[in-house]
Amino acid sequence: MGKNHVTRRMLMLGGLALLVSGCVSAERPRGSAIAARPRLDPRYRRQEVAYLGPEAPGTIVVDTEQRFLYYVQGGGSAIRYGIGVGEEGRTLKGRVRVGRKAEWPSWTPTENMMQRKPHLRQYAGGVSGGLHNPLGAAALYLYRGGQDTMFRLHGTNEPWTIGQAVSSGCIRLTNDDIVDLYSRAGVGTTVMIV
Repeated sequence: MGKNHVTRRMLMLGGLALLVSGCVSAERPRGSAIAARPRLDPRYRRQEVAYLGPEAPGTIVVDTEQRFLYYVQGGGSAIRYGIGVGEEGRTLKGRVRVGRKAEWPSWTPTENMMQRKPHLRQYAGGVSGGLHNPLGAAALYLYRGGQDTMFRLHGTNEPWTIGQAVSSGCIRLTNDDIVDLYSRAGVGTTVMIV
């Protein structure tokens, strides 16, 4: 499935109300009307910015405090994306690599997540890929030392959470942004989380 197919499917179905929380949020906004959901804060919209950091082109830098992810390009620039991050104390730190990629991935809550949030036990058998899935349109699976860390860079069915610390530790982007990042970052891409 190519980027255009993912984008078309996402845009065609993107306005629907969705059922579960992804890499799971602590709260949902009140009210059932789609129009009642807060819009994405303009500062979290994808844009090209100057980048003067030490990371090489092709590296992903995640700034959990500022809620931005940077895809470093050559010539002192980066693509900056707004992100949602893990609740306090639930964030991966340090250098990892993209070990695997998936479009419209399935999701299964970890045992730790189900212990903290018992309502997630209903999803213990997994949730298939699609708009109802909390990982959104695509996911980049983060590995360290050849082992899956169980942390992901992924889309979300809760775009209003971008800019917040609400997940169980994963880094979430809007579905549009994860599709863009997915097209740029290959397996083996270095990810620095600070």
